[in-house]
Amino acid sequence: MLVHRYDQPDRFVSGTVGPPGERTFFLQARSGSRLTSVSLEKEQVAVLADRLDDLLDQVAESSEAGAGADSAPLDQPIEQEFRVGTMTLAWDDDAKAVVIEAFAATEGEDDESEEVLVVQLAPEMARGFTERAKLVVAAGRPNCQFCGQPLDPDGHVCPRSNGHKRLSSSD
Repeated sequence: MLVHRYDQPDRFVSGTVGPPGERTFFLQARSGSRLTSVSLEKEQVAVLADRLDDLLDQVAESSEAGAGADSAPLDQPIEQEFRVGTMTLAWDDDAKAVVIEAFAATEGEDDESEEVLVVQLAPEMARGFTERAKLVVAAGRPNCQFCGQPLDPDGHVCPRSNGHKRLSSSD
């Protein structure tokens, strides 16, 4: 198994490449000149941010403030190491740090080709990650007020409208 390990990286962020509706989501870890980028689904970013917030609320001291959201673009070059399948999230009590593991999606049972990104974060960096991740997820297309699905610029067929196309409010 190939392990991309970052203990207290210089930077750990989520970001996107492409226009809304066609964005590819990435997790990116950097320590010095070493950079690892992995792609994943928008929902995976949203769930990771929510679960990370919950974990930090449970284990981190209330006096620890977040470092603020990192608003810089993803580091270049963005070269996808792998596409994320599953993730785990844990608290390392000895290190007083969050541990995130992002495993490569596999098509078969061949464990030899597996890869994993393992990132250990201090609570304040983890809070900064969640702030940015929530902003990245929310920056896409607006959601339909009736069904919650993303709206295209020319509207969409809303399942709650019995198959009729809803137009945007400007029409």
